[in-house]
Amino acid sequence: MRGNWEPVHEERRALAEDLALLTERQWDTPSLCGGWDVHDVVAHLAGSAATTRRSFWTSLIRSRFDFDRANAREVAANRGTTPADTLERFRATVASTTTPPGPFITRLLEIVVHGEDIRRPLGLPRPPLPPGVEDALAYLARDGLSGGRSRLAGLALTATDAGYTVGSGEVVQGPALSLLLAASGRPSGLEELRGPGLSLLAGRMGVRPVP
Repeated sequence: MRGNWEPVHEERRALAEDLALLTERQWDTPSLCGGWDVHDVVAHLAGSAATTRRSFWTSLIRSRFDFDRANAREVAANRGTTPADTLERFRATVASTTTPPGPFITRLLEIVVHGEDIRRPLGLPRPPLPPGVEDALAYLARDGLSGGRSRLAGLALTATDAGYTVGSGEVVQGPALSLLLAASGRPSGLEELRGPGLSLLAGRMGVRPVP
């Protein structure tokens, strides 16, 4: 798959470094990804980074085309008996260029969003955002499979810290990372957002916006 893998690899390395500092108890912390703790998210990342197009379709067929079931199988297969085991599995994929089907931008989108699924509940700072977040937002705005297209329809997402706008309509503005999280369906991303379109976005996510 064509694309610049360097930002993806750097994001993986940075996350692996953060994970190495966690206690075993912190690995049990619920993540922003509903139903998964930190350990589950890392297992998913390790599995996804090692997934080929062929293995993706094989898993999906075995899961009767149920994405949730396929993801659960992936987590179970890649979650080690200890956090250290799972971290080693993830570290082994840091430089991987293997990928399941889909646009290249999904590789960056996945590691940035899941990185925040882990860091935010633990109160961990993250490195500066890599290039490509604008492209990731634009992808979500037109992607029907993830729900991004319906979630963002009629909204203009303005990144106040990066100077760009994705989409058109009622304005929702704030930091690029918060926009990306909200666009990915994470309610915590709404906390730093403002604008006349915020109520619409929050309503589509089933939550009330922060006043």
